[in-house]
Amino acid sequence: MRLAVDIASVDGLEGLSIGTLAMGANLSKSGVVALFGNKEKLQLAAIEAAREIFVAAVIAPALTLQGGRERLDGLLDNWIRYSEGRVFAGGCFFAAATAEVGSKQGPVHDAVADQLRAWDDTISRVIIRAVDKGELARPDDVGQLAFEIRSVLDGANTDSLIFGSPAPYARARTALAKLLNP
Repeated sequence: MRLAVDIASVDGLEGLSIGTLAMGANLSKSGVVALFGNKEKLQLAAIEAAREIFVAAVIAPALTLQGGRERLDGLLDNWIRYSEGRVFAGGCFFAAATAEVGSKQGPVHDAVADQLRAWDDTISRVIIRAVDKGELARPDDVGQLAFEIRSVLDGANTDSLIFGSPAPYARARTALAKLLNP
């Protein structure tokens, strides 16, 4: 599945097909069809595999941190390292997938939307933990702060890809510090 995720991260979910995966994996198309059935099921499997990779790289390590602010900072640092280190060949898998399927309907759109909601919920829960531990000022709207954080991260990913530069990640760190330390 890693190959499928990497193909989709570079060529988009629409660029991921039975044929491209078969060619990249040196399998027959019928062998790939036997594994996934059709292109939509292949795309859904790639989204799930990308979720597992994302959780292992970004969320799980942060959840081992005990402090509220320490966990929040760890989560955001992990995301920056995940994007900057190109865990997925095409940058953040979900940022690319969101842009690609945002205006479409169907199971692939819904699976990507579910992942975006889960990421927002994770950010919000970690913010609330930091507030409850007295390590972060209570924001007026936790959802708004989570949105702003995600927007900064997605912007750094996009700018880094388009300009071929790591500089946007330094800007993201500066913006996050301003958001979290007003």
